[in-house]
Amino acid sequence: MEVKDILESVRNGGISVDEAEKYLRRQPFEEMGFAKLDTHRELRSGFPEVIYCAGKPDAYLVSIFRKMYEKNGEVFGTRASEAQYELVRRELPQVQYDSVSKILKIEQDSEEKAAKRIGKIAVCTAGTADIPVAEEAAQTAEYFGSCVNRVYDVGVSGLHRLLAHTETIQEANCVVAVAGMEGALASVIGGLVSNPVIAVPTSIGYGASMHGLSALLTMINSCANGIAVVNIDNGYGAGYMATQINRLAERV
Repeated sequence: MEVKDILESVRNGGISVDEAEKYLRRQPFEEMGFAKLDTHRELRSGFPEVIYCAGKPDAYLVSIFRKMYEKNGEVFGTRASEAQYELVRRELPQVQYDSVSKILKIEQDSEEKAAKRIGKIAVCTAGTADIPVAEEAAQTAEYFGSCVNRVYDVGVSGLHRLLAHTETIQEANCVVAVAGMEGALASVIGGLVSNPVIAVPTSIGYGASMHGLSALLTMINSCANGIAVVNIDNGYGAGYMATQINRLAERV
């Protein structure tokens, strides 16, 4: 329950002042021994805590998923495997898994949430192989309440494909440019739009791409203005930042 909900409940007589005080006095995290769930993160930042699933021991992951679901009624996890999905599904049958983005989630009233999404974010990829990272960005932004347009496979080897979607990317409050190989897509988009571009280098490419390092360096050294760069393959970070920008734009 958010602070606004608590205050509304007090005003409407749903809960007493003493009950509200007890809730607000709770420590801002849930102690689980092996994890401390940041239950007040959404109050501070506007975004609830998200689970990074890769590498977590099975029992820990299931316990964390269950506890966060009990607290919030929904939960969002990134970089989950098929095996982790099956594991969590035994405990929480309503959990959903996307094998492309590796996102594992339980979402409340997904259709109602979709109808309330705001603004516009464009998520673009240089190639089809970049889509898993792009989908992590797109689905993160959608989960956090943003409208997303996907513009996939518009890399610089066929520039006309990108130019056919110029209107879409120019209308967006923020553009996420996802590219491996030499990572030039972000620079091209940066020269076409007036709003921020978040560049996401991916580990896609042959030997000299150095698992995304070449794309990362290209994006950092871009001559186009208004480009910020996240870590290699960090679709989640891009989706989060794009949502922050989108929310700010929609306040104006």
